[in-house]
Amino acid sequence: MTASRFPLAGKVALVTGGSRSIGAAIASRLAADGAAVAITYHSSPDKALRVTRAIQDAGGKAIALRADAGDPKAVRAAVAQTVEALGGIDILVNNAGIALGGPIEEISFEDYERMIAVNVTGVFVATQEAARHMKSGGRIIHIGSSTVRYVGFANASLYTLTKGAITGFNRSLVRDLGPKGITVNTVHPGPTDTDMNPDGGPVSRIVAPGIAVGRYGRAEEIASAVAYLASPEASFITGAELMADGGHTS
Repeated sequence: MTASRFPLAGKVALVTGGSRSIGAAIASRLAADGAAVAITYHSSPDKALRVTRAIQDAGGKAIALRADAGDPKAVRAAVAQTVEALGGIDILVNNAGIALGGPIEEISFEDYERMIAVNVTGVFVATQEAARHMKSGGRIIHIGSSTVRYVGFANASLYTLTKGAITGFNRSLVRDLGPKGITVNTVHPGPTDTDMNPDGGPVSRIVAPGIAVGRYGRAEEIASAVAYLASPEASFITGAELMADGGHTS
């Protein structure tokens, strides 16, 4: 085993919402780079099991933890279980998120509260708990959205509100955690083929013409950006916002 082939050997990663789409791709990539990986899931245990089994079949180490990202107690427990089962935590990827919305006049307060709980509070709690266990060299990586730079379609105000909160959180955290040797960065996926926004779906018909490279992104491409920020090569990068959007916001 060489450091160049397995740059994350000996590291432990927790990927929230790691049972499908971008989260599953991130978990698989970090495991392929040598990390032991824990993923959280809420309502898709079968998908979570497929992700962990694929990692294990490839010779890696992975566990799945049921945890609603909108439940602070469950998020804290997931971090604690990761530390207990895998021996620590070196990398946190705040990927879990939901997209509820509609015209601003019609968004229910219940939907607003749920979005804040999952997309903002869940990120805060996971970060706070993970930071308590991380040593120098730790990595915190948020999954944001290119909508913080450019939206291009209606009815996304609530979703963009939550992702904008993560952008500000990212900037401030670097001052808190930088002296401890922990980096904090955000990857902003653009239009990417996922369960929430499939290529060929209603949103893609609006945004696809504006993607400079002429196609939707793939989950594996977002995972590559995360893997770089998690690697030793990114040790001097913190507070960055990486647009992985095929030029959509250019």
